[in-house]
Amino acid sequence: MRKLIVTNIVSLDGCYEGPGGNVMALPMDNAFDAYNAERLAAADTLLLGRTTYDMFRGFWPQMADHPEATPAHRQISRTENAIEKVVVSDTIKPDETDPWTHTTRIVRQADVEREIGDLKQGSGKDILVFGSRTLWNHLLAVGLVDELHLIVGNVVVGAGTPVFVEPPPAPLRLIDTQTWDGTDNALVRYRAAG
Repeated sequence: MRKLIVTNIVSLDGCYEGPGGNVMALPMDNAFDAYNAERLAAADTLLLGRTTYDMFRGFWPQMADHPEATPAHRQISRTENAIEKVVVSDTIKPDETDPWTHTTRIVRQADVEREIGDLKQGSGKDILVFGSRTLWNHLLAVGLVDELHLIVGNVVVGAGTPVFVEPPPAPLRLIDTQTWDGTDNALVRYRAAG
């Protein structure tokens, strides 16, 4: 059985994004990028909600060969360009998935629990969720998230979007913590499935 792993950065005061939906208020540094590249290497499916999918496809595809991209950004771009993307949306159409048309599968909201349950039952590597707060909170509530990896950033945004839509239905169990040299961010990993 495949694991569904959610990886997100959050502020010290528990926000998924800063005021006005500003994700750049969070300290996404080299350690954050390196960890995301590591998680992607362990996955073969990227699961995203429509908003995150649109944001990612507008940024990541061209980073593979961008002269100013960091090595981690190049690696993330190449991996994301190659692996399957599953986007959960009732509004996106296949012709709106360019440049990832050949690696994107669309799942309708009404089918998400069954489709993701089936995906987890299949063979393969991890299923990874970045961003996509509404989607992964729903999957957490219905018991489909296996692990929650939160990179706690060293900022207090004061206002913004809370990381959880509602409290998790079952206690989260701490698996591991990690820090990195050169950053004040810290990783906390939890087991989520009941």
